[in-house]
Amino acid sequence: MNPQTQVRMRSAAACPRFFDGRGTAVHVRDVMAKSVAPIAPTAAAQDAGNVQRRWQHRVRRGRVWFDKELREAHRKLRQSVPAYILEGNLLSLLTAPILYSLLLPLVLLDLWVTLYQSICFPIYGMTRVPRRRYFAIDRHKLAYLNGIEKVNCTFCSYANGLIAYVREVAARTEQYWCPIKHARAIAAPHQRYHGFLDYGDASGYRTEFAALRHAMKAQPHYAAGKRTPARRPSRSRV
Repeated sequence: MNPQTQVRMRSAAACPRFFDGRGTAVHVRDVMAKSVAPIAPTAAAQDAGNVQRRWQHRVRRGRVWFDKELREAHRKLRQSVPAYILEGNLLSLLTAPILYSLLLPLVLLDLWVTLYQSICFPIYGMTRVPRRRYFAIDRHKLAYLNGIEKVNCTFCSYANGLIAYVREVAARTEQYWCPIKHARAIAAPHQRYHGFLDYGDASGYRTEFAALRHAMKAQPHYAAGKRTPARRPSRSRV
């Protein structure tokens, strides 16, 4: 027998199966092919590398390093807080209390969703969403931002990171409880949505629902990568 054929047979035998009402075997790997797994951030990492080379900074162990000369040039471009207020749009500045009033519900959402997945996901047999991967709080380290701009950027980084984190928790929950597409097209669906069952596919729902749930347990988790020791570069740390 061909060695490649033997490998495929062993792989098929090891793959968990479910049986529909007609006695047909449904392999989890086939369902996983439909369900969109989390994508390894290869393209994003390449883009970040290009940006780092263009603007002459490096990221080491979560810390950003600039050349000293470039950092001094950034400081010279920083606008003072009084100038920022005087030259800014008055109506926009007056909306600040309303904007920052969102912080309380956002923090409550963060705490509640984290508590939910910590309790429920282990019961469902699903991997918890790694919260830390969705937050990048680093814009306040830019020397060309003044105090107000740094606060604004930190708030926006937290809010958007939180929404992305909650979206993934909700997407995994939806795949576990109701992996069915809507009757009409929706704007910007999460990446798992494309692997859901079609609206009105009653037989598919009954035969593939259990396999879609099992796929949540079998999907690989892409970690951010192991940290490797690195020498401290001769650059100015932000």
